[in-house]
Amino acid sequence: MRIGIPKETKVLEGRVALLPEACSDLVRAGNEVFIEKNAGLASGFSDNAYLKADVVVVETAEQIYADSELIVKVKEPVGVEIDYLRPQHILFSYLHLAANISLATRLKAIGLAAIAFETVEEDGFLPLLAPMSQIAGRVSGQIGSNLLFSPQGGSGVLLGGVAAATRGKVVVLGAGVAGTESVKVAAALGANVTVFDKNWKKLDKIRNIGNNVTALYPYKDSIAESLKQADLVIGAVLIPGARAPVIVTEQMVADMPENSVIIDIAVDQGGCIATTKATTYEAPVYKEFGVSHFAVTNIPGAVPRTASQALSAVLLPYVQLIAKGDWHAVPSLHNGVNVESGKWVHPAVKAALV
Repeated sequence: MRIGIPKETKVLEGRVALLPEACSDLVRAGNEVFIEKNAGLASGFSDNAYLKADVVVVETAEQIYADSELIVKVKEPVGVEIDYLRPQHILFSYLHLAANISLATRLKAIGLAAIAFETVEEDGFLPLLAPMSQIAGRVSGQIGSNLLFSPQGGSGVLLGGVAAATRGKVVVLGAGVAGTESVKVAAALGANVTVFDKNWKKLDKIRNIGNNVTALYPYKDSIAESLKQADLVIGAVLIPGARAPVIVTEQMVADMPENSVIIDIAVDQGGCIATTKATTYEAPVYKEFGVSHFAVTNIPGAVPRTASQALSAVLLPYVQLIAKGDWHAVPSLHNGVNVESGKWVHPAVKAALV
C-alpha cells in the first residue's frame, strides 16, 4: 500500500504520526511510504532519518495526498488539506467529528473512509487515545500549576503549599486515563484533590493514589460546592466518539474563586465546561468570570518528541493491518470507522450529527 504522512498544519503542532523506525518496518513489509519534507523535524526526526529508512521525502502536502492511498496523520485535516482528499483515500487520524460538524460534513461528501484514532476500540479500551490522554493529563496538571502563579494571572497559590500555608485545591472531572494522570500530578505536587466519576471501580482505584485524594460520585450539587473552593479544575470527561457532556455550568464557573484556573481536556470533543472555547498554543488562555481558561485542542503537541514516540508505537500495528487490506474484518478498526462511502458509520458520531 502507498502510505502518506503529511506535515501537521494545526497551530504549533509538532507531532509526527510515525517515526523513521516504524516506517522502516512498513517498507520491509512491501509498502511504499511517503513523508512530507520536515514533517518530523519539530519532533526531532530529520528528513535524513526517514531517507535512511527508505521513505520517500516529498516536497509538498499536495503531492503526498496525490501519491498515497492511506493518509496517516496526527490531527484532523484543516484548510487546504481537506481539498486534497479523494474518495479513494483512507484517512487515519484523530478526528473528533462529533464536535466538528463542518469537517464531518466535508468528509462525508468526499466519500472516503475515515478511521478516527479516538474511536478505535478493543474490549472497551481505546488503545490509540490512551497514550495521548496520559500526556494530556500530565501536561494539564503541570500547566494548571503554572497558571496559578501570580505573573500568569493566577491567584498566587502553590498547589502543595508549605508549612503554615494551606494546600491548593484541585477538582478533576472524570477518572479515565487523562483524569487519572492529572490526579497523579496534582497529588504528587501536594494538592488536596477531589475526583468525580460515575464508575465505582475507577473511584476506588484513583483513591489509592494518595491520602490527599478524595473520590466522589458526580452529584451536581457536590460538584458545585467543590468548585466554589477550587483553585484548579480539570475537565476530563469522555464518551467515546460522542460530544462531551457539559458538566460544569456558567453559574458554577461564576461561583469559582477569582483568578482560579480551568483546563478542559475534553475540548476536542466540544468541552465539558459551559464556558469552554477552543484555543491554540499561540493564545492558550482567556478569562471568563474572572477564571483563567486553558482550552488548547492539541495539548500533547506541547511535547512533540515524547508524544510522537508514544503515538507511533501504538499506531504501527494498526497501520500494518490496514496496509494488508480487508481491514474491515478487524473489529477494532471497524469500530473506529466514522465515515465511509458518503455515510455516517460510528453510532456516537451519527447520533451527534444526524
